Amino acid sequence: MFSTKDRFHYFPDPQVRKELHAVLAGKAKAVGCNPIIVGGVADHVHLLTTLSRTVTIADSAKEIKRGSNQWVKDQLGIKNFSWQSGYGAFSVSKSNVAAVTAYIANQEIHHQKIGFQNEFRQLLEKHGIEFDERYVWD
Repeated sequence: MFSTKDRFHYFPDPQVRKELHAVLAGKAKAVGCNPIIVGGVADHVHLLTTLSRTVTIADSAKEIKRGSNQWVKDQLGIKNFSWQSGYGAFSVSKSNVAAVTAYIANQEIHHQKIGFQNEFRQLLEKHGIEFDERYVWD
């Protein structure tokens, strides 16, 4: 999961998001991460994928973001677009894939109640990940 730089709402249009999610799925597949579902809202995305056998999580995230960043600039004409520097990666057991898939599919409804930053904090806390607010949002 990762956000747009400064959590700017670059993708308010559902059709544009659908195209972006397809691009993200293609970029994930290109690095050996088979996409299960890609979803999100105007300011961030969630990707549920398998892990690549040959590419690290960090390199996978870097390449997915790099390729989709270029697509946004070229195809949507948003020349100043960028993703945030970081990302969140969480493992999901096979028994939880259906629940996480539903969670990603229902992002529109979910984010009527909670914003990205609070959602991300909750995920970090739920998984016992220590974090420093100074470094999470760049």
